[in-house]
Amino acid sequence: MQNDPVQAENSVLLKVENLKTYFFLTDGIAKAVDGVSFTIPRGKTLGMVGESGCGKTVTSLSILRLIPEPPGKIVEGKIFFKQTDLIQLSRKQMRSIRGNHIAMIFQEPMTSLNPVFTVGDQVAEVFQVHRKMKKREALQEAIRMLELVKMPSAKDRAKEYPHQMSGGMRQRVMIAMALACDPDLLIADEPTTALDVTVQAQILELMEGLKEQFESSILIITHDLGVIAETADIVVIMYAGMIVESADVDVLFGHPLHPYTTALMKSIPRIDEIRRGKKLAVIEGNVPDPVDYPAGCRFHPRCPLMTPECIAAIPEMRELEPNHFVRCIHV
Repeated sequence: MQNDPVQAENSVLLKVENLKTYFFLTDGIAKAVDGVSFTIPRGKTLGMVGESGCGKTVTSLSILRLIPEPPGKIVEGKIFFKQTDLIQLSRKQMRSIRGNHIAMIFQEPMTSLNPVFTVGDQVAEVFQVHRKMKKREALQEAIRMLELVKMPSAKDRAKEYPHQMSGGMRQRVMIAMALACDPDLLIADEPTTALDVTVQAQILELMEGLKEQFESSILIITHDLGVIAETADIVVIMYAGMIVESADVDVLFGHPLHPYTTALMKSIPRIDEIRRGKKLAVIEGNVPDPVDYPAGCRFHPRCPLMTPECIAAIPEMRELEPNHFVRCIHV
């Protein structure tokens, strides 16, 4: 691509350093993302996990520079994509990266798709905007993409409107749009929300297959640890705008260290425990308001290991095992 702001090849596709995205509200400053750092290697899937309100979606929108200004603003940090800092790029340069290099599957396809245009026209628009194709050629490419994501009767479905489709089909349309220009990085924000387990498995299998086919990387955002176990190579656990633990998926599931990660693991329903009548484990309390985070460790009001030292200062991320980082003074 001519005048492409993205630079040379590298084994690290995306590197986020000390990202801080704040929202300046009448009630105060909401520190939605507060010092987040992580790396996504080429061809790998990074899973970002945490309860609603932990800053996962704001992190992904920050990468794409889609934070509404005002009230939001990226106040600090760097986002290196193929060694190019996206924070330093102009709006025009970012538009050339969105879709072409980094694409996103948004959380709710029914609200992300335009209800007054057919799905074929909406997928075709990606090719018209980014690849400068004529309308007829773009529509043929749209049908090809719908076939690629295993849409049944793709040619006929391309003529339908979003409301005429099931949730699983709309999600396939979103994936087709995201992959239309063969992006290097696919960001999937809760890609299986509101789907039944059968369709969820199909969508996850589809994304994994397309990742291999297109040789792309994936950032998958979810609160479902089962999804992460199936798809991710690396996992980061977010809480109250910060990463509290990160590790390879097998290490994290086999040996979780942070009390929040442990609590999330225990809250996963198990068939054998349900059959015995055991109650589901819950994490007492709620995610704190980003305008008014507690002092020190932000998990301490809900943590069974809490001591006065937890309130004194925010713990640093420490590497306790190779590539296993934890933000807790008790570990």
